[in-house]
Amino acid sequence: MIEHMSVPTSIPELIATSCALGAADTGTLSPGERALVRKHAAAFPKTADLEWIASRIRSGHDPLGDAYCAIRTPAQRRPLGQTYTPQAIVRAMVAWADDRGAPVRVVDPGAGSGRYLLAAAQQFPEASLHGSDIDPLATLMLRAGVAVLGLADRTTVHLGDYRDLALGHVDGPTLFLGNPPYVRHHQIAPERKAWLLDTARRRGLKASGLAGLHVHFFLATAEHGRPGDYGAFITSAEWLDVNYGGLVRQLLLDGLGGESLHVLDATVAPFADATTTGAITCFTLGSKPESITVRRVADVSDLGRLDRGRAVSRERLAETHRWSVLTRVTPKLPSGYIELGELCRVHRGAVTGANKIWVHSDGGVDLPERVLFASVTKARELFGAGERLSSTRSLRRVIDLPVDLDVFDAAERKQVERFLRAAKKTEGPGGLHRLHQEGLVECRAARRRARPGHLHGTPTPRIRPQRRPGTAHQHRARALSAAGSRRHDARQSRGVLALRGLPGAGAGLCGRAHQVRAEGDGAPAHPESGDLEQRRFRCRRFRRRGGLRSAQRGRRRSGSSLPGQPDAGAP
Repeated sequence: MIEHMSVPTSIPELIATSCALGAADTGTLSPGERALVRKHAAAFPKTADLEWIASRIRSGHDPLGDAYCAIRTPAQRRPLGQTYTPQAIVRAMVAWADDRGAPVRVVDPGAGSGRYLLAAAQQFPEASLHGSDIDPLATLMLRAGVAVLGLADRTTVHLGDYRDLALGHVDGPTLFLGNPPYVRHHQIAPERKAWLLDTARRRGLKASGLAGLHVHFFLATAEHGRPGDYGAFITSAEWLDVNYGGLVRQLLLDGLGGESLHVLDATVAPFADATTTGAITCFTLGSKPESITVRRVADVSDLGRLDRGRAVSRERLAETHRWSVLTRVTPKLPSGYIELGELCRVHRGAVTGANKIWVHSDGGVDLPERVLFASVTKARELFGAGERLSSTRSLRRVIDLPVDLDVFDAAERKQVERFLRAAKKTEGPGGLHRLHQEGLVECRAARRRARPGHLHGTPTPRIRPQRRPGTAHQHRARALSAAGSRRHDARQSRGVLALRGLPGAGAGLCGRAHQVRAEGDGAPAHPESGDLEQRRFRCRRFRRRGGLRSAQRGRRRSGSSLPGQPDAGAP
């Protein structure tokens, strides 16, 4: 809370006040800081105001930071990602660090006016202090606080990018503490994005150029630190779930050493000038944790010393792409029970539409026992088991074949090949061509064997996967429409191409493993299906010569039609 009578109300006043408190005499000023001092130091504040501000700093408050937030709007501070942390959160994070012992050095990667660094200085009186920031006004405010508290002899202020920070060797652990700036990837320079990708690749990790600046700071901390160092950052919680946050999740499981995760509920609004969900991440560098403690906090007062939560196993964290779900409160389990996820991975398997091939009752298929897995395939199988599923005899068997069939001996190989021959003859939905390890089907070989326009005796146009939305596939669909065929509807979602509107056939192609199914009663897809493939071939050949688009422009100018197509007015 700012007292109206004593705080600066403009940037020149704020700079002059910082200098009057001793900022200009604390350490060696950078050229950027000296330029601000020369320009604004003449506006000397009142002595009474200085005494009041100094007393607020000594009592653990941040009057200069509060004044800065009042002078510059959130929109003005957004390009630098400047969001100042409430003192209650700062105290909780410093308390967590205190429970882990006394560090030799404290580093704040985005120091601002020094809220974290000055609080840590009071808690750890023997530690050296390093504050980094790219805003010269912020570092001047930090120097002012350092001067008031008499910390100049053990404080180093860095005006520059945290990623470029050069930290020397110290005999003992370093504490990394703070609120990294929140800047979206749109405002991050290409060379900095390249740094992220290259640094992550060098560590054997995957990174995304869409990552915000706080992700960069997590990686930079892993680079600056060494085993035994520890830290706590508060950031936006979105990295828990988004794809680019995968780098942070990987780091916490390997290298950065995640210890605990405290997600502030969305209703808490920890930052007065930013609508975001905050997450406090505590870590110990060099460790590969067996579990990470997670919890969701309903109020800042509930943070305590960041020592509460429930442990989530490393395996569960590694297989979960959305960590926020792990912070939600689940009902307390009865005595003697454990969650299914603690025993095995729970997920939805491959969907083939061919259960009559892949799922059989016990003894219903002649295959080696080692490829038959007793599985719960219907909810009623659990309900019918009563309180405890004590036997697998009533469960059906799911077939799981390896990629390499050479692992079988001669007798087993005969069983498998007999099963494959029977599976290949299966008609209708789920008709199979080549089995895949995950229970899907690869149709490349079948397409090579099938005659043009036919799959297993069912007339259907030859299907080619769409390479890029809005290109060849859509042009080809327009050409077919002009020829009088039915509307060809193409849809691509997550790499899956679905073709609809062709009676008698349907197909789905998904990544490396394909499934082809023939539907309907075998009626031709179009009265002129005999000429359909020829028209497709002509369209493809004509497209190679210069593209359908240029051909259509020429057709409009000349009034002619594409090869193999009637005029637009033809029935």
